[in-house]
Amino acid sequence: MDIEAERQKTDAPVQIEVRDLSKVYDSRGVETVALRDVDLEIDRGEFTALAGPSGSGKTTLLNMIGALDRPTKGTVLLEGVDLETLDDGELSQLRLHKLGFVFQSYNLIPVLTARENVEFVMELQGVKASKRRLLADDVLGRVGLDGLGNKRPLEMSGGQQQRVAVARAIVSRPEVVLADEPTANLDSNTAQKLLDLMHELNHEEGITFVFSTHDPMVMDMADRLVRLHDGQISTDEVRRQVE
Repeated sequence: MDIEAERQKTDAPVQIEVRDLSKVYDSRGVETVALRDVDLEIDRGEFTALAGPSGSGKTTLLNMIGALDRPTKGTVLLEGVDLETLDDGELSQLRLHKLGFVFQSYNLIPVLTARENVEFVMELQGVKASKRRLLADDVLGRVGLDGLGNKRPLEMSGGQQQRVAVARAIVSRPEVVLADEPTANLDSNTAQKLLDLMHELNHEEGITFVFSTHDPMVMDMADRLVRLHDGQISTDEVRRQVE
């Protein structure tokens, strides 16, 4: 499949489509149902929060949308492309060029500096070194880490590492950002500034954001709030329509 041709932007508003999605984990013969028959559509440019208690399935759903895990049953489509039809190389290219990730565990590379961590995806994309550095320093400043680009993750607090992870996710302006508890380990002031930046990118550049969260601040800012319980969607509230 020529996924470069298949994945061109279209005028279709639905960007992410989840159909009859289920995920069952099997640990030594003990099955745990993480998702059960989930249907969800997310339009291009939405600012959506997935909320629910621990074990509700929100992180699993994010991982399925981001092609980090495969469903037991059902389908995930990104701009009309069924992720199950892509091989590992095609999935890697899709994640590299279309998706930005903020992981709850940060997933920073410990031997690299903050700047180098932010530059890493751009380096894989083939962006020139001089441009990478300018973009990385700019976004580090925007997330409140100006002057800390030479520090390595272990020299930074958890909140600072979280901001590096956010900077890495947004620096190349992906079409979709998937963020798992992006305000965890942040004080309320820093969290608000990060959310304001992501909201700005959402409105000005049309980047779609999907958050997994427990944070009332994220839920309040979301244009759409999808609540999960026991692996199923319990409520789906649209507060503001995408323009």
